Amino acid sequence: MAADYRTPDRLLPTAADEPTAPPGPPPKPVLSAPAVPAATHDGLRFWQYMLAGSVAGVVEHTAMFPVDTLKTHMQASAPPCRPALSLGAALRNAVAGEGGALALYRGLPAMALGAGPAHAVYFSVYEFAKSALTDRLGPNNPAAHASSGVLATIASDAVFTPMDTVKQRLQLTSSPYTGVGHCIRTVLRDEGLGAFFVSYRTTVVMNAPYTAVHFATYEAAKRMLGDMAADEESLAVHATAGAAAGALAAAVTTPLDVVKTQLQCQGVCGCERFSSSSIGDVFRTIIKRDGYSGLMRGWKPRMLFHAPAAAICWSTYEASKSFFERFNEERRK
Repeated sequence: MAADYRTPDRLLPTAADEPTAPPGPPPKPVLSAPAVPAATHDGLRFWQYMLAGSVAGVVEHTAMFPVDTLKTHMQASAPPCRPALSLGAALRNAVAGEGGALALYRGLPAMALGAGPAHAVYFSVYEFAKSALTDRLGPNNPAAHASSGVLATIASDAVFTPMDTVKQRLQLTSSPYTGVGHCIRTVLRDEGLGAFFVSYRTTVVMNAPYTAVHFATYEAAKRMLGDMAADEESLAVHATAGAAAGALAAAVTTPLDVVKTQLQCQGVCGCERFSSSSIGDVFRTIIKRDGYSGLMRGWKPRMLFHAPAAAICWSTYEASKSFFERFNEERRK
């Protein structure tokens, strides 16, 4: 059976496995033991969680980036004379301009610059929080998993939000920015540093319930699938549980994602500019302009993004953890 990543003390030997002392004189007492690197949780160290999370985030967002571009096109605000785009219309609109199909990857460098560090923070904070909370609340506790996810997203969103703003502005058709550097310089000059964080509050309010639903669903689905599967830690189990968690969490939080996108893209390519970054004010503006259906704009590509993206992310993350575990065991030999 594969290693169980959910048991923090799985590396401790059992009484039967402990080596017996050879016969002879007792060993001399030592005044101090040599320092050993402290294992943080599940036998992995802090930097290993960060690197595993960073790799998972970049792989996830790169693989699903075209779908994310379509979501941005559908969610970005448009004047009343321009109707909301369907998924097919968003695809045609995205590839009709300069660059063709490559236009679906506009903003990819900004995503890579933000996703790597943000996911490193995300997973390392999650693992440490889960370790601390499960010690208090017990193993397999949904509240511990959900709370750990919320703490992780608050920290990671502070890292990712500026580059997410750049990414979404570059994704728009006829974007006035030529690249990441040009976008950053222009926004700093015309709108100030605060423009990069105008959606941070909305992002946290969106991602806190998203992450709570995501992690609680993922851990529950992983346990259920693990009971059914021969290998409870197989990549298939992680991918299936991650897909289910991503799809459910994405559907629940779509209205807040619409608010986030419109705040980040305001004033660009004809998108409406809001007088306030208040979530309530933006909600009321969208409902008045587009009706309640406007709050669910882009839910199809959002679910199409998050279900496979979560499957890719979790399977990559768990595979990276498995690699580092084997690496650590080899070094201990």
